Amino acid sequence: MVRLLFWIAIIAAAVWFWRKFKSPAAKQQRSAQPDAALMVRCAHCGVHLPQNHALSSGQAWYCSQPHLEQGPKSIQR
Repeated sequence: MVRLLFWIAIIAAAVWFWRKFKSPAAKQQRSAQPDAALMVRCAHCGVHLPQNHALSSGQAWYCSQPHLEQGPKSIQR
């Protein structure tokens, strides 16, 4: 019984050390990824798209030129 507990403790310690020393490398890889784009909602149809692809008119954002020309539309849900 003591041997079984000993081996369980050894395995648990090995897993703990492996996770502890593995995590800094994973954090460095995640920080190297670019930030997510800011998403905006089309004032006409409600679709979400990246802000750098959207067209703006004042405080409103639109997904396409026709929607920009048509203006905002109230969405009933």
